[in-house]
Amino acid sequence: MSFAQVIGQDRVRDNLIELVRFNRLSHALLFLGHEGSGALPLALAFSQYVVCENKKEKDACGVCPSCIKASQLIHPDIHFSYPVIPKKAGDKPVSSDYHSEWREFIKQYPYGNAYDWLQFIGAENKQGNITAQECNDIIHKLSLKSFESGYKILILWMPEYLGNEGNKLLKLIEEPPADTLFLLVAENESLILPTILSRTQLVKIPLPETADIARALEAGQAPESEGRQRSGGFAGLGAEQARQIAVLCEGNYHEALQLMRHADDDWQGVLRDWLNAILKNGPVAQVKWIEEISKSGRERQKQFLRYFNHLLEQAVRLRYIDPAQLPIPDGEKDIALRLNKIADIGQQKAIIQELDNAAYYIERNAHAKMLFHALTIKLYHILAEKKVVRVS
Repeated sequence: MSFAQVIGQDRVRDNLIELVRFNRLSHALLFLGHEGSGALPLALAFSQYVVCENKKEKDACGVCPSCIKASQLIHPDIHFSYPVIPKKAGDKPVSSDYHSEWREFIKQYPYGNAYDWLQFIGAENKQGNITAQECNDIIHKLSLKSFESGYKILILWMPEYLGNEGNKLLKLIEEPPADTLFLLVAENESLILPTILSRTQLVKIPLPETADIARALEAGQAPESEGRQRSGGFAGLGAEQARQIAVLCEGNYHEALQLMRHADDDWQGVLRDWLNAILKNGPVAQVKWIEEISKSGRERQKQFLRYFNHLLEQAVRLRYIDPAQLPIPDGEKDIALRLNKIADIGQQKAIIQELDNAAYYIERNAHAKMLFHALTIKLYHILAEKKVVRVS
């Protein structure tokens, strides 16, 4: 993967290139970024840049033998470690057991998260781990001389899955063999062993800008995915649709790709039906709506709640900004103005909190019908009876 394939992150790219150019590269870097920030694609692009034989000013050349091997994840001096599960009872799995699956996963979902990966390898409800056996394998691999490049590189994805067995790596990270580079890629700093954290140089990966995500969605810059053409990308979205998704995902490109799968859903119609059922049509309409939303998948339910939250945020903005100055589609603006008529700002904040709670429980496999039934009742009390705790 090249830097050109990473969404945004020009400043981080330039800083990384300077580390190499001015020989200031630490032996252990921690790429720390939220889901969808592109921390793993950046690590992949940086490892390709390091081994490239004909580096350009802003990127690897992409055509030398080292670049070709790195882009296909088969370079003999770039090693990978990631959470895995036993293939059968009693196994002591290591990352190399899943090397072919890993290559396919990165090809399809470079912005995927740990949940995506574990489902990709059939983990279902099993817990992924980076095991003590994996740590021993890392020590063995990095004790060997490099085959082709001047560097031996380990990309350790999700060090949060390292338990205390990660202490096996401390000496190796602190006193590595010559020309060894550790690239740790993480989302949650607090879940990493402090002993490992203290031995790395932090590289913070910000979320991509909304404009960068919109351009990527318009250009069809994304991995292969369900329902899309298999050509290394997808059919680019229209400018307005791409902008709406870029705003909704709030910098999370992984979430943008999830939203894209539901880009044709009529969220405005679903929301109107729900509000009418709550405020006008009564229990029969509410039960019917709950039955319909409960039949949809977990991802679709999350996207709907996120969309409602987005409209509530726009409604709050419209209280302080001239509607003509707020660049949102007319349909969204109309609903946001209606939300301002039926709920004051205290009620809107209460609804946002309830929607956030519901999304949290959906992530944890809450029973959809029970969840949306309870949420409907809560919204009725907030909107119809104005039962909101005011916070000064």
